[in-house]
Amino acid sequence: MIDQPTIDRILDVANIVDVVSEFVTLRKRGVNYVGLCPFHSDKSPSFYVSPSKNICKCFACGEGGTAVHFIMKHEQLSYFDALRFLAKKYNIEIQDRELTDKEKQVRSDRESMFIVNSWAQKYFTSLLYEHVEGKTVGLRYFAERGFREDIIRKFQLGYSLDERDALYKAAIKNGYKKEYLEKNGLIILYDNGGAHDRFRGRVIFPVHSLSGKVVAFGGRVLKKDDKTAKYVNSPESEIYHKSNELYGIYFAKQAIVKQDKCFLVEGYTDVISMHQAGVENVVASSGTALTQGQIRLIHRFTSNITVLYDGDAAGIKAALRGIDLLLEDGMNIKVVLLPDGEDPDSFARKHNASQFAEFIKQNETDFIRFKTKLLLDDAGTDPIKRSSLISDIIKTVAIIPDNIARSVYIRECSAMMEIDERVLLNEINKIRLKKEENRAKPSLKPSNFSNKVAEPSSDYPTNPEYQDYQLYQETAETALPENIPPPPEEDYPAENNGATHVPPMELPPQRTTSKRSPYEPYELALLRYVVRYGEYELFNYKDEATGEPVIFHVADYIRFDLKRDDLSFCTPLFKTILDEAADRCKEKSFVASRYFLSHPDPNISRLAANLISDKYQLSKYHTKYRELESESDKLDQFVLRDLFAMKDAYVLHQIKEIQIKIKEAQTNGDMEQAVELIKQLTRLNEIKNVLSKELGERIVLKM
Repeated sequence: MIDQPTIDRILDVANIVDVVSEFVTLRKRGVNYVGLCPFHSDKSPSFYVSPSKNICKCFACGEGGTAVHFIMKHEQLSYFDALRFLAKKYNIEIQDRELTDKEKQVRSDRESMFIVNSWAQKYFTSLLYEHVEGKTVGLRYFAERGFREDIIRKFQLGYSLDERDALYKAAIKNGYKKEYLEKNGLIILYDNGGAHDRFRGRVIFPVHSLSGKVVAFGGRVLKKDDKTAKYVNSPESEIYHKSNELYGIYFAKQAIVKQDKCFLVEGYTDVISMHQAGVENVVASSGTALTQGQIRLIHRFTSNITVLYDGDAAGIKAALRGIDLLLEDGMNIKVVLLPDGEDPDSFARKHNASQFAEFIKQNETDFIRFKTKLLLDDAGTDPIKRSSLISDIIKTVAIIPDNIARSVYIRECSAMMEIDERVLLNEINKIRLKKEENRAKPSLKPSNFSNKVAEPSSDYPTNPEYQDYQLYQETAETALPENIPPPPEEDYPAENNGATHVPPMELPPQRTTSKRSPYEPYELALLRYVVRYGEYELFNYKDEATGEPVIFHVADYIRFDLKRDDLSFCTPLFKTILDEAADRCKEKSFVASRYFLSHPDPNISRLAANLISDKYQLSKYHTKYRELESESDKLDQFVLRDLFAMKDAYVLHQIKEIQIKIKEAQTNGDMEQAVELIKQLTRLNEIKNVLSKELGERIVLKM
């Protein structure tokens, strides 16, 4: 874990323009910089970088944040790995916690194995270009496959000499230890102490991890020998687990995010040829069935996968088993069957990117339909085979987690297989029920129930930051709490610099039918002040009763004013931010914007970046002759206005609820209850009138 002082140093040094400009071409526009967004297909510059705030933001897709967020998204790293990336860039030493001797040894071994693999890759590549055998055998093979030199260098392809221990001798000569050569599978040791190279006489395909480190190698033999395996791969090791790696993921990750789609192929050359054709969002399972680890790796970047098959029926049926795992993980799967005699490698070499994309568009088929048709054709009219087919399809549809998608597939499969939809539905329900029973825990928690809440008026607020939050919602789920308990009784000062106190009110009932609170726009308007100005002093006065000084900062006043009316933010993430700011705002070193931008919770830090970012700023021309008032100069007005607006939304809801109850009581002839409800309604209307005056609304009385 990286300590906070080190994180602060990294954030202080990391210049957002410097970091972003390594990946995006920027040009100055006023006080900001602008360029094409690297996270979506951007035709006109919409990616803004603010040097003054040290943040970036795309006003088309919503991505952005600090330098750390940019690196997290662009390089697909975790929060702490992104910090390490920046620390390395700016030569900042990171002091992690003290490791045990065993942990130190494990780390040392892993680092040594990576170093050895890195050397081996450079060794193989140098042989390909500098050794006579490498040029005449290895380079010639790649040229015959149609690979350009820039593609060969991009994928760091190489060649291993057809000698028993050439790599072993070179490694020992360069000071690398035998034990790490063996652990990485580069050599095979004999009992007598001798060794021979695993990949001798083969062209080499390095396998890169998500971060670009070489974790393994694949080697293809060039001699025609029935006794020799065509491909040899590195064995499992401390740094290489085949089930967790995908060939080409390092080179494809950015394109996958940008296109929101991943092409899945079988082998090394399929990936390389497609890259050369201009299709970069492609990975290979290296000839094995997909594993959960590989699926999770793809799912980090997209939920959309298109599997490319050649015309080999046996190979297709074998691959179908792995696709079920993708469905179970909630992925959207398409299938493309290439023309007879073609595989992704040969097809990509004959077409450019636009032609390839057009072919995919014309021939892409939903996986369930593809599988059903394939098995139906295979079964023919044989009743036994058709029965087996139906069972197979039912099992596949049953694992789809989305209810709507599953219903659609049931209907389509029913039509294709000419079976009553209810029969399929019953069988699928049996499978799912059995699965749920197996998963069931010994103790079941009682369900919580809550009533539906009415939507507040949409007239207020019109804060543009709410649109930013809509984009944020796609990556961070902010479900309503089941219940908001009343706050504990505390002694709060009664005076607040003349601000009108609204009588306490009940919290409206919560709803379970939607994950979003209807009061988000009102909460977000207040949260914007918390993140931008949380530590600013809002009120400073003496209590008339005690004579004691009372100081309120923006964050603690917002929480105080809501609590005294038994109110709270309904959105859990917003409440967390408000509570943290209110608890810390009196600390001298606390700066809300800095604190939340560097927050270890990426959901909080990303939302903070959205709330702080401004697309437009006034030019020097407008401020040359006179000083304009800033938002911070009128915080006492703005904060109170938005607090009243939020309370107004709550009161409006309660008025609507009571009006409905009055009608029900009158219909049922319960006049006593109707009278009591009318009293409550009168009281709420009084509160509403007070709030309306504070908000500057006109109150129109019926004559």
